[in-house]
Amino acid sequence: MRRIAFINEKGGTCKTTLAVNTAAWLARERGLKVLLVDLDTQGHAGKSLGLDVRTLPRNVFHLLTDPAVRLEDVVHPSAVEGLSVLPAYKEMADFPLVVAPDERRAHRLSERLEAAEAAGFDVIVFDAPPSMGITTRNILVAATEVVVPVALTYFALDGCAEVADTVRQVAETEGRPGLRITKVVPTLYRRTALATAILERLKAYFPETLAATPLGYNVKVDEAQSHGKTIWEYAPSSTGARMLAAIATEIFDGAPAKAARRGKKASRVA
Repeated sequence: MRRIAFINEKGGTCKTTLAVNTAAWLARERGLKVLLVDLDTQGHAGKSLGLDVRTLPRNVFHLLTDPAVRLEDVVHPSAVEGLSVLPAYKEMADFPLVVAPDERRAHRLSERLEAAEAAGFDVIVFDAPPSMGITTRNILVAATEVVVPVALTYFALDGCAEVADTVRQVAETEGRPGLRITKVVPTLYRRTALATAILERLKAYFPETLAATPLGYNVKVDEAQSHGKTIWEYAPSSTGARMLAAIATEIFDGAPAKAARRGKKASRVA
């Protein structure tokens, strides 16, 4: 099972936007059964799918801290067929304190999600909090691959380098040798000299993993979130939908959309 984590310790990188819409794209376009796991105290992933996370009696915090809570007790279906969400809310702020005495505290999430495969899920997508604490460490232990959204601002490379260092450290210390960054996605792209310069530096730093499609600002994406919908439900023909589809294709197939299609055509001919 592929377990894709969207991580950046800096806020405002479109991490939730990418996680939610990539999860929805996998369900809609690939026909996969997808579990979106939110671990941010703001609960934005659930809110983006129309859930009122404030009123839910249990969420991911209870799954991680109460052995009596089962996965099926906290997973909610979304309006997108095949996509379910495990929501979070403010209780996750207490997670580091609750698990502090546990020597295997970094493995809580991985162990509690073992039931996901038995439940028939094909892919798990994680929306991480904007920090590198024990919650994000749990995500890295549970994940098989990491996607780093990078806002094209002055400190973009600093954030990327820190995430890369953390991924390497967790892979070494937590017995996850296959864990790696598979895609770096530039976000909040505008046609400015600064954004172009930062993009060129990212290309030099991540020549193999930088996404070919940057995510530019599109009002339809914001509007969709404000209505508790994915871009595919709200404005499937918009520029935002096209950008997010291209990025999701790169994340899942490991190649830009056109290259992926050429590869599939060639394999059929062969």
